[in-house]
Amino acid sequence: MGWLCACFDGGSKEERREEERLASADARAKAAEAAEKRQEEFDKSAAGRAARAQMQAAAKQSATPNKGEPVLKWQMS
Repeated sequence: MGWLCACFDGGSKEERREEERLASADARAKAAEAAEKRQEEFDKSAAGRAARAQMQAAAKQSATPNKGEPVLKWQMS
């Protein structure tokens, strides 16, 4: 008789899986929204502006090559 109950339980397992999938997708969407909000707040803050300026300066420095000059110069005397 236990096999009969197992047969009917399969539908509820599928429903449960679908509910879990929907809940998971909803949680991911909410997490993405929260992360985007935190990023916007960081960008508006002084630390965010400083970080952006530092990244732009680093990009500008790496964009200008050293024109074939060696990075380290040394002499033998």
